[in-house]
Amino acid sequence: MPLRSISYPSSELWPEIAAWLSHRDASEDNVEPLVRDILAAVRERGDQAVIEYARRFDCPTFSAEQLAVSAKQIARALDQIPAEDAGIIAEAAGNIRSFHEHQKQRSWITTPAPGTTLGQLILPVDRAGLYVPGGQGGETPLISSLMMNAIPAQVAGVKSICVVSPPRKDGSLNPYILATAAILGIDTVFLCGSAWAIAALAYGTASIPRVDVIAGPGNIFVTTAKRLLVGQVGIDMIAGPSEIAILADSSANPKWLAADMLSQAEHDPLASSLLVSPDAALLHAVRDELAVQLSALPRAEIAAKAMSDWSALIQVPSLEAGMDLINLLAPEHFELCVSDPWPLLGMVRNAGAVFMGHSTPEPVGDYFAGPNHVLPTLSTARFSSALSVDTFCKKTSLISTDMRYMQTHGRKISRLARLEGLEAHARSVEQRL
Repeated sequence: MPLRSISYPSSELWPEIAAWLSHRDASEDNVEPLVRDILAAVRERGDQAVIEYARRFDCPTFSAEQLAVSAKQIARALDQIPAEDAGIIAEAAGNIRSFHEHQKQRSWITTPAPGTTLGQLILPVDRAGLYVPGGQGGETPLISSLMMNAIPAQVAGVKSICVVSPPRKDGSLNPYILATAAILGIDTVFLCGSAWAIAALAYGTASIPRVDVIAGPGNIFVTTAKRLLVGQVGIDMIAGPSEIAILADSSANPKWLAADMLSQAEHDPLASSLLVSPDAALLHAVRDELAVQLSALPRAEIAAKAMSDWSALIQVPSLEAGMDLINLLAPEHFELCVSDPWPLLGMVRNAGAVFMGHSTPEPVGDYFAGPNHVLPTLSTARFSSALSVDTFCKKTSLISTDMRYMQTHGRKISRLARLEGLEAHARSVEQRL
């Protein structure tokens, strides 16, 4: 199987690796003009445009009556999936909710001096829009995407949550998505997808309410629409292709490492799986194991493309040198597959999520443990964080000063205003002196 082998003796090689990986964010087709046309059409014609796009790309017989899913349909979906599956979804949702409860911030007020009260109000946005991708024509429902986006919004205190997802060819939505909405207590779901769904959430239509924040993954059309709408609506992040970086020592199991690399490679031909280790024998064993496991995957063609184009086995002189490389990579997912990962944790500076030890594969975080799986990609973990309760909150400053404060500090304030050439600002203060 074609797969890069890289010797990384020092950080001097980093510019070469960075240049190689930087091409992952280059789209082959410039879809921006198409997306701009879609945004304009939905802004101008609302539901009519949304329905036309749905007929053209998703369901040829789609009608206005199918746009909104009724509360009865959502509740009924619970009877359409096995009770065991519903129980697993509910348990995962409980774990995710418990983790995100720890992220809640509190409003605060302080009185730093007599006559001065300062503070910060933590307030949820009024309405959030959540995009759930169709997933292979609706046959692979992205249950985890709905949970990972909806639950932080609920914990934040968002009162109105609106879910959009593309209809299947028959105009329906996979019952697992609706059942998950029912388990989460969400009763507002619309059947629309791609850039026109994002436009509907951002602008509002007769049927679909305008939201304050849009979250959720999607294809290049969804991502481009979100990017173009920044400033008119809040978004979670601009997400790129999935990626994993693994730092392993001789105690790691080659079969497990190969499986972990392939777990990301099967996502997308642009996905990246990097294994970093000082152990040459381990890297060789993983290469052999990858060839064996890849041939048995249903999505082998996608995974093979990702492995040959954007993945590598990287030999480093030591685990410490490997950690330096990991921090330069700033990966979305970072597995620390060493005998004792805890001493190395303090060296982590840039990573979306860290998976500690041999018994914590990345899918544990994707689906069940609790932390959010919406993570920064393409090295943006250098400055960005996982989707969280904060994504759906805003912070409002609170200032209260009395006349004694004004008499003490007013002339200083007016002087600063005049230094900036803002006379009316200065006079606003001096009127009170």
